[in-house]
Amino acid sequence: MSNTDSSVVLVDAYPSSYALAQAFMEQGCAVVRVQSTQDVPKCYQGDFDTRAFSDNIIHRGELSETVAAVAGHRPVAVIAAGEYGVELADALSEELGVPTNGRRLSPARRNKFVMIETVRAAGLRAARQKLVEDEQTLVDWHREVGGRVVVKPLRSAANDGVTICDTPEESAAALRGILTATTVFSETNSAAVVQEYLVGGEYVVDTVSRDGRHRATDVWKYSKMTVPGVRDRITGGHLIPEDAPVRQAVVDYAHDVLDALGIRHGPAHLEIIVTDEGPCLVEVGARIAGANTPYYAELGAGESQIGWTVQAYLHPERFLAEHRSPYRLRQHVSVSWPTAPQPGKLVSYPLLDVVREMESFNNTEIFVQPGDSIVRTVDDSTKTMAVGFAHPSAEVVERDFNALCYLDGPGFYDVAQPE
Repeated sequence: MSNTDSSVVLVDAYPSSYALAQAFMEQGCAVVRVQSTQDVPKCYQGDFDTRAFSDNIIHRGELSETVAAVAGHRPVAVIAAGEYGVELADALSEELGVPTNGRRLSPARRNKFVMIETVRAAGLRAARQKLVEDEQTLVDWHREVGGRVVVKPLRSAANDGVTICDTPEESAAALRGILTATTVFSETNSAAVVQEYLVGGEYVVDTVSRDGRHRATDVWKYSKMTVPGVRDRITGGHLIPEDAPVRQAVVDYAHDVLDALGIRHGPAHLEIIVTDEGPCLVEVGARIAGANTPYYAELGAGESQIGWTVQAYLHPERFLAEHRSPYRLRQHVSVSWPTAPQPGKLVSYPLLDVVREMESFNNTEIFVQPGDSIVRTVDDSTKTMAVGFAHPSAEVVERDFNALCYLDGPGFYDVAQPE
């Protein structure tokens, strides 16, 4: 079968993952979009033109009906293009007999408590944790373990509801906030997970798999900051070179986690903290990375999850022959996510032209435009922009990234306060 005869199904393809759809289309594939929910979750709401897809199928809760609708396209692959679509992609791929991660471990790929317990059962380093539905259980566990803990929803993303707590009282308040809110996917929360706070640098390992063989396509280290009212805010990501001392350890651990969670096919996004005892999982998304990460990976290494995903499904023999060779940096890349300190109506970014004149400046992605309402940045969903830096010299990129950190603050935002 040639690529022009092939069709590929992407579950929950939205603007954030449209580059994956384009890559398959450029190979001559017909791309079918399946939406896993009748209503679009709030994190994806907005204008999205689906006319480029060969079909747009809405899953209405009956798996057999969706399987029948998809089967008519005779797909060679069913891939989760978004976090919320992972379980439906597992079910559709298994029913259709195409490469699949299967349904047996689907809960471990979405439920953060089950995920960590599954990793622990495989003999890997895993955080201490507790599933909590009421404040007293949480308070008792926090008092027992002591110190700092993390409370978060079971099935959300983008740091939604993730709260770092130093006292049992703070933990109880975090749980109340989670149980009275909906997730970024518009789901209600009936429980949460509390975990030990892991101390160490946080790394991202993005991967693509075929037949249980894994490729680390790009590895990043996060920058973080803590200021009053905002803890461990992720302010940037730095693409690390192939010869970085920590790279092999986090990649080996990531591959073991993929095996433990039954991720044998397709892309995955892993967040890992390197503690004194070694790498330890934060969480996994069994889909391509968000935050336009493939663009920045291409910028630095000339490859990304997108190209490797296309190859894994359309040219598996080529993938299996080439997946072991590590990526090599063509230039150093960092991405900054500035932190807006106050809410209001955004008038302008008065210092943005200064940033654009920096030697390693590459691009901006503006999420909050002048004239829009702006909120205090506390997580990925409240970011105002991304700024990309790229240069052959790591020192130049580091200098410019740090310069933006210096500029970022009240003076970086002209905000009109409500009267």
